Amino acid sequence: MSINVDPLRLSKPQDSSTYLAIKTIQGGRAVYATRVPLLDLPTILPVPDPNNVDKDNRKVDRLHAKHFGEYLDAKQDWVAPALLARDSGGCRFEKLDEHGAVGYLTVPWAIGGVSSLRTIDGQHRVLGVAIEKQRITDAIAGVDRDMARKVSPEKAAKLQAEREKLIAQMTRLKEEYVGLDIYVEPDPIKAQQMFVDVADNAKGISSAVRARFDSYKVANRTLSDVIDHPLLKGRVDAEQDRMTLKNPNFMGAKHVADITRAVIAGAGGRISKKAEQTLTDGEVIEQVKDFLDVISNAFTDLAALTEDDPEAERKPDELTMAQRVRRTSLLGSVGMLRVLGGVFRNLRAGDNPAELDDITAFFKRLDPHMAVPVAENSIWRTTDAGDDFEPNAAAPIMRTQNIVHLVNVITGWYKKAPVAL
Repeated sequence: MSINVDPLRLSKPQDSSTYLAIKTIQGGRAVYATRVPLLDLPTILPVPDPNNVDKDNRKVDRLHAKHFGEYLDAKQDWVAPALLARDSGGCRFEKLDEHGAVGYLTVPWAIGGVSSLRTIDGQHRVLGVAIEKQRITDAIAGVDRDMARKVSPEKAAKLQAEREKLIAQMTRLKEEYVGLDIYVEPDPIKAQQMFVDVADNAKGISSAVRARFDSYKVANRTLSDVIDHPLLKGRVDAEQDRMTLKNPNFMGAKHVADITRAVIAGAGGRISKKAEQTLTDGEVIEQVKDFLDVISNAFTDLAALTEDDPEAERKPDELTMAQRVRRTSLLGSVGMLRVLGGVFRNLRAGDNPAELDDITAFFKRLDPHMAVPVAENSIWRTTDAGDDFEPNAAAPIMRTQNIVHLVNVITGWYKKAPVAL
């Protein structure tokens, strides 16, 4: 019996992938710009090892990489910039037009840790995709093992649905693309300089800017409405995370988000994923503005700040009211405002929440004790709050355990205040 084998139907050994690319020049080097499936990243680029530092790059953080994989899974509308890589001479470009700008780019695979490509920027994305691919693969194998056992029809249907969901996740990694710019640079010394240049010229995003634009977090998403409150309007720095003495604003956008979280989840807590999904923007805005109303009415310095015109003309050496509060009052400390936000949350929680007027009246009793530096005979040093303030402090100790403790102490004063109040 004769067997006819068609060699054209047999897979040939493969050690590269080919993409459509554009060839340009940057800094005297050839640069190939292409788009590759997410799933191809760990194939064509070396997967970084968190336990071993690449001499041409920085050490990777496995948790940060894992979070990128989780981000891809959770966000259908994910976005990520192009990765940057350096080619030492292994890529081949076959031009398609007479100008040589468009063509087929053949990229060798990274096999056994050996690759002609080295990542300049994007290590965490490569590792994140590799971790996510492995997670899905392991999960599918686990479901298959469970399906091989004798299970009830209901259990079998649930397992099948879970398997289909995992397959869909893997398919997304195959079908969704990310940019990749490959710089041709055979000189390893110049390649190291490329990494330094990229790092030096990249301007990191501040927490204040992140708070303004990161719409996945309700504390950030509601920011524009919250800062419209009279206490904050025109007094929030949209760019800076730290308030220097010369900064005319009351606080930064990040600090507003911190206070929002304190009002919603407590001074030491974070808004859980479940709460993020169930809380409406309107609920959050209402609660935070109620808190801002309360402290604006309760504290003399904040009432004066609310009435001050932030755009009024001033002498060159004249302080804004926000600067005065930050220099002379505990209320100029974001930490203290977070504490008060946590107290407000505690008093408003439960089946029998305190009335806003009652909380305002309680906070008014704290008003005479807000001057800084904190005196040794003040309630912040002579009561249970003493562990949460350093001598001559202008703010509470910012460790989470101190913030949480101070919130509980002040909450307890609502019903049984110290004699000084």
